[in-house]
Amino acid sequence: MKKGHDSTGTHDAHRDFLTDVSRQFARRDQEKDFLDSISQGPPGEDIQINVGERMKAVREKQHLTLQDISQRTDLSVSLLEGIENGSVAPPLGTVIKLAKALNLKMGYFISGEEDRPYTIVRKGDRKVVSRYDSKKGAYYGYGYESLAPHKTDRHMEPFLVTLHPAETEEERSTHDGQEFIYVLEGTMEVRLGEDIHVLEPGDAIYYDSTVPHLVKCHGRERTLILAVLYAER
Repeated sequence: MKKGHDSTGTHDAHRDFLTDVSRQFARRDQEKDFLDSISQGPPGEDIQINVGERMKAVREKQHLTLQDISQRTDLSVSLLEGIENGSVAPPLGTVIKLAKALNLKMGYFISGEEDRPYTIVRKGDRKVVSRYDSKKGAYYGYGYESLAPHKTDRHMEPFLVTLHPAETEEERSTHDGQEFIYVLEGTMEVRLGEDIHVLEPGDAIYYDSTVPHLVKCHGRERTLILAVLYAER
């Protein structure tokens, strides 16, 4: 700026510009506050998703019984009871079935009811959800991090999934929708119907989720994948 130039007008114009922008996009400090609000603990900490609590609340609000949900999902009443009381942590395929049965997006169970037109997840703010069999105390072999929490009415669910050699192998999953997986690190085994495929870093697969499927580590090394799930409500 040249010496003697009155900066008041320039300053006011700049302030007005920032105000206009803030009406359409979150300001940096607001974004930070939002990210802090969903990061309750240090990065990488395992968290619990209250699928059962949310499922029960919505089910009762819709005046549905566990038997109704069982008929809509082909999941046993005893399993649904275990999910609702917190003794069973359902895999993603089961979460998708429950969401469809309750006419919800599966993201409702992953990230709640936040109403936001976009979501940003910084690398250091991602939260890991590990999959255990609560009754057996066995590790099922994967943890996942949602890459799009709180995005309103999203049609895709992107996850960063870490696969570990499992002590207990899950049954193959079937549900409506499609899945895309890209292998980032390690070696992944995917079982689709009667077929078994081994994918390495840089390999990708896209399949209909209605085909019985299972994704797991191949060998004894950790595997990191990007998984995108699509399920119509």
